[in-house]
Amino acid sequence: MRTLTAIEARRARWANQLLGGSDLTPTQVVDRAVALQGQDLPAVLRAIAIRSAPGTTIDDVRSAFDRGEIVRSWPVRGTLFATTPAHLTDLLSLTAERIHRSTVKRRAELGLDDETVARARDLLADRGPLTRAEVIAAWTAAGLSPGAGRGYHLIFHHAVAGHWHWGAFRGDEPLLTRSATAFPEEDPLPGIVHRLVAARGPMTEGDLAWWLKLPKTQVRRALEGLTEVSIEGTRAWITGETEDPGDTGVTLVPGFDEWVLGYEKRDLTASAAMQRALVPGNNGVFRPGVLVDGVTVGTWQHRTKSRREPSFELVERVSQATKKQIARAVAAWPHA
Repeated sequence: MRTLTAIEARRARWANQLLGGSDLTPTQVVDRAVALQGQDLPAVLRAIAIRSAPGTTIDDVRSAFDRGEIVRSWPVRGTLFATTPAHLTDLLSLTAERIHRSTVKRRAELGLDDETVARARDLLADRGPLTRAEVIAAWTAAGLSPGAGRGYHLIFHHAVAGHWHWGAFRGDEPLLTRSATAFPEEDPLPGIVHRLVAARGPMTEGDLAWWLKLPKTQVRRALEGLTEVSIEGTRAWITGETEDPGDTGVTLVPGFDEWVLGYEKRDLTASAAMQRALVPGNNGVFRPGVLVDGVTVGTWQHRTKSRREPSFELVERVSQATKKQIARAVAAWPHA
């Protein structure tokens, strides 16, 4: 079994995560990755753009959504992801039943019995793509009382069932769109696991089980054909020979990026103090990260309409030369 140092493992992940860019279109980036964390829509658009071919813009990524090549839904972990229609179908075939079982209590708390859940689906069966506000208005008019989180849960429940997903945009609003693809007859898990490892490896068995929220025994059977390595005593898997790009320098990633959220344990790339800074107050909101040769050293903020100047905050010590490189990278960020 080949042994990788922590530095080699981080550089391999950096290369496999396409954090140096690629020659791929946004759709190809998402297809390769299977899915990218997407509960923060602006962040996932940026996450796709930085992994795509040079010059790819946020509008280019949105156009892929408008063409139906990329969609957003809840295929794993009860969390929104950007994925392709085909991967969405494959993932839900593995996870939908488990997700629905895990939310039985929540549906009861919300007063959503089977009849109400089915009626909510049927009311939208013949409707075209709708904004969230239009969906809620339709349910309200029909007397379904979608307030207090009921509307959100109904959208989520039927998306997990494969009935609809967030697709194209109308202005800045994503549209709830009917899903037409049937679940696959053959087990898609081996292909999914191999793609996950190709786009994020080295990954441990725990990483894969956590990412998919599937039992380790089920994931273990899908590891055949992958290459086992040891990262300073920890077993992990890659798809073949690891690429060593050398010192990867300064890299900026958006919030909720797979660099952080693609793994069960994050200590390979971020110290405990850094992990706390990425999620201040442990509130579930992941801040954008500053990487130096694959080590997360701080957080940063890009320009917005209300924030004229970008900024960064360091948790880990870096040299003055590196601080200057970080400042230049933050100032030059093209996806504000």
